[in-house]
Amino acid sequence: MRADMQIDGFSFATCTVGGMDSTEAIIRLYKNLQRKDIRVIVLSGTIIALYNVVDLNAIYEDINIPVVAVTYEESQGIEKFLAEFPDRDLRLMIYHKNGPRILVRLKNGYFVYIRPVGITTGNALEILNLFAIHGRYIEPLRVARILARSLFNFLFLSNK
Repeated sequence: MRADMQIDGFSFATCTVGGMDSTEAIIRLYKNLQRKDIRVIVLSGTIIALYNVVDLNAIYEDINIPVVAVTYEESQGIEKFLAEFPDRDLRLMIYHKNGPRILVRLKNGYFVYIRPVGITTGNALEILNLFAIHGRYIEPLRVARILARSLFNFLFLSNK
């Protein structure tokens, strides 16, 4: 989504439930768009598809574009769940390398937690505020969530 709220492209990728391929899927999403005007990657969280840990630093290093992961709830952490996997050391290393969550207040008064990589906390907040319209879900993440749920329902739950 552009800063003027125009949507001018979508990309889709899959990753393994419980796997460790979400980072590569996100990089594929970016590369499949074939856009040179993308200025930041904003993600809703760093763990998707049942503990598939996103490596924010690897994304930044691969595509050289800042990454901001946004979460919405206070949490005691997820280490105890990651520790149950056979590759726990890798999952925990990536999870910790992503850095601590930083509590920020959006211009609309809502609080979110962010993990910025390749960008300052202040600049990340400026970008989030460009898209903070209703509630704490910034517009690009809100639209992506709606689209993902609709696509999932169509592909896996509908009677076609």
